[in-house]
Amino acid sequence: MPVPLAPYPTPPAPVMAPPYAPPPTHGGSTSGQSQLVCSGCRNLLMYPAGATSVCCAVCNAVTAVPPPGTEMAQLVCGGCHTLLMYIRGATSVQCSCCHTVNLALEANQVAHVNCGNCRMLLMYQYGARSVKCAVCNFVTSVIGVSPRVLRARLLM
Repeated sequence: MPVPLAPYPTPPAPVMAPPYAPPPTHGGSTSGQSQLVCSGCRNLLMYPAGATSVCCAVCNAVTAVPPPGTEMAQLVCGGCHTLLMYIRGATSVQCSCCHTVNLALEANQVAHVNCGNCRMLLMYQYGARSVKCAVCNFVTSVIGVSPRVLRARLLM
């Protein structure tokens, strides 16, 4: 006849960390976190407030975090079309991918005109005499074009 065994005590439940819950979002951005572009692979990195540098999990490059309150701007590289972030007020930005030096123009330093051939909206620096269309290669003269005429051309 089998002998009944004494029940073993139930082991205590292991202590587990609470399940991960992402931080609450406000207006589409993550509260208490900021973003910057990795200096190595150009991926978008998120980092907590107060960080001085961020290590990319993809390429292990360490990217310095700009000081708090620094206004950032963006432009598309003219050489490789990579989105570049830079400190607002810079006059030029060198692309870390193709090394093209891009002019960083503020909104009040550029004007717009429609191409004289294909009507594509073109942007040019104030003071330029002409602008070449990247679509049809037509050169549109902008000498003597007043801001009022530019606004009228934009409405066409």
